[in-house]
Amino acid sequence: MAMAGRIRSIIPVFNQILKSESRTQRPALQRALLCPTTANFEVSRNYATASNKSEVKVKVPLALFGGSGNYASALYIAAVKANSLDKVETELFDLVEASQRSATFSQFIRDPSVPADTRVKAMTDICTAAKFSEVTKNFLVVLAEYGRLKYIDSIANKFQELTMAHRGEVKAIVTTVIPLPAEEEKELKETLQDIIGEGKKVKLEQKIDPSILGGLVVEFSEKLFDMSIKTRARQMERFLREPVNLDNL
Repeated sequence: MAMAGRIRSIIPVFNQILKSESRTQRPALQRALLCPTTANFEVSRNYATASNKSEVKVKVPLALFGGSGNYASALYIAAVKANSLDKVETELFDLVEASQRSATFSQFIRDPSVPADTRVKAMTDICTAAKFSEVTKNFLVVLAEYGRLKYIDSIANKFQELTMAHRGEVKAIVTTVIPLPAEEEKELKETLQDIIGEGKKVKLEQKIDPSILGGLVVEFSEKLFDMSIKTRARQMERFLREPVNLDNL
C-alpha cells in the first residue's frame, strides 16, 4: 500500500510541473529520444564521496562495470553508509514503476532536450512529495543534473544485484505457461536451494510465457535449464529431419 501511495504521488506532481512549463518548452517533451551514451564515471564517483564524508569504508559486494554499474555502486555505498539500503532500493523501484505507468513521465526523463534545471526541479519536487530519503533524493538530483535519468531502469537493476549480493540472495527466474501452484513453487525453491548450497538464499521470480507451450525454464547463477515443451519439440523436429545412417542399422 505504501508503495502504491508513493507511485500515485509521483505522477500528479510531475503533471503539475509539466503544466507549469512555458509553451516553448512543452514541444521538447515530444521530440524523438536520442541513443544513450556511456555515463560519466567521474560523476558517480564524486557522488559517492560527496554524499557522506564519513571515513567508514564500504566495499561493494560485486564488481559492476559500465556507466550504470558505476552509478549503482556509488548509490550502494551511500545507502550503506546511511543505513538505508532497503529503503533506497524500494524508492528507486517506485520511480521505475512510475515511469512505466506514465508514458509522458517516461519520455520526460529520457528526453535530452529538457533543460537541466527543469529536470532537477521536477525530481526535487517528486522526491519531496513521495517522501523519499535524502540519499535517494540527492542521487536522483545528480542524475537529473547530468542527464542520466534515462538510465534509471538499468541503474535500478544493477543496484538490485548489489543489494541481493549484500543479503546473500541468488535470483532464480522460472518461466511457465501458468503460475506455479504454491506447493510446486515451494518444491522448486527447495531444489534450487540444495543446488546452490548453504550461505545463499534463493529468491524465486515467476514469469508467465505462453509461447513455451508447457514445462518450465529455470535461470539462475548464469545457468539455464530449459525443460519447456517448445524446446523439446524443436529438438524432436531436428532429430526427425536428420538423415538416417543405414550403416549403423
